[in-house]
Amino acid sequence: MNFEYFIAGRIAIKSERTFSKLIVRIAIAGVMLSLAVMILSIAIIKGFKTEIQDKVRGYLGDVQITRFDLNNSFEHSPFSLDTETINQLKKNQHIDFFYPFATKPAIISANNEIEGINFKGIDKTYRWDYIEKHIISGTIINFADSAAAMQELLISNYTAKRLKLKTGDDFIMYFVQNQLRPRKFKIVGIYDIGVEDIDKGFVLGNLNIIKRLNNWKPNEIGGIEIRIKNFNQLKPVADEIYDQLPRNLRSFSIRENFPNIFTWLGLLDVNTKVILILMLIVGVINMVTALLIMILERTNMIGMLKAFGASNWSIMKVFLFNAAYLIGIGLLLGNILGLGLGFLQQATHIFKLNQSSYFLAYAPIEFHFIDVLLLNVITAVVCLLVLIIPSLLISKVSPLRAIRFK
Repeated sequence: MNFEYFIAGRIAIKSERTFSKLIVRIAIAGVMLSLAVMILSIAIIKGFKTEIQDKVRGYLGDVQITRFDLNNSFEHSPFSLDTETINQLKKNQHIDFFYPFATKPAIISANNEIEGINFKGIDKTYRWDYIEKHIISGTIINFADSAAAMQELLISNYTAKRLKLKTGDDFIMYFVQNQLRPRKFKIVGIYDIGVEDIDKGFVLGNLNIIKRLNNWKPNEIGGIEIRIKNFNQLKPVADEIYDQLPRNLRSFSIRENFPNIFTWLGLLDVNTKVILILMLIVGVINMVTALLIMILERTNMIGMLKAFGASNWSIMKVFLFNAAYLIGIGLLLGNILGLGLGFLQQATHIFKLNQSSYFLAYAPIEFHFIDVLLLNVITAVVCLLVLIIPSLLISKVSPLRAIRFK
């Protein structure tokens, strides 16, 4: 039987001292709450970043290819993609898919209201997976019927509310050129991305409309949107795509097109680090306080153990084993509390957010096993290392004075 472990177990489990029990419970609660907050903090921040990234890249892709010129307007200059460039994009193992698009500024007139908008033209190769998840009314454009697709349009919920429109309504859109070109459209679907810069800026329609209005050739487009497989490799993949393009083309990553959003997301990492440090300090302070009080309460026991020949290190191990036990209980309860609340939020979305401010209607949760494991290990190791310092107080205890201590 391990002497130190046996004594530590007697102190932790079978202690009859009311004050010690109170201190133990406070220490366990401190570790539990600290770990739970750290788990939830990382899960919420990672979930938040993933959701916002998916919203932006789901609508606009990860990399955009446009013509290399001095045109800085919302309407891109036309170009034709040569066969070699298309083959290079298809062979690139980092690219998931790509599709052509074009944009053109327009004005919507409906219900005595006027709204400036960017018409984003797409074709039948467009991936609807993301938009379909966010359609709140209606359906997508039916490119199988080429005649109907020329009149069908998807608008955001933001624009629909401002113009008092609903699915099935008709309205006139004026395309901005040397002379305004009116076109009649029918709303087949209304979507809600939740990112104001996107919702208030675009409508989705047929790419052939822009080609006809601009008198482009059949193979001319305004740009290419590319979706890559691993967003964490965005920069190297974007650089690789740029290097392979002909001189008349250029590419931009989504981070370059929306620097404000991604800079803001990057700042969230700073908030996470601050929260983790503060919570770790709270847990450590609770354990240090508990250990000091337990040492002071057990001064008589320390004196008797020293009188029986126990070394300072042996007695220190008794209290460190005791502290490890308390930390273990706190970590177990902290995992139950943190993961429990996280899974509850994933299932019910009970904790809501102001979507206009945070781009999301609820607090997102994204758990990673490695994050939870590291938090548990770091918390346990840091607490135990720090607790060595107050346990050094044992070496200052005199056996004779300790036995007389009441």
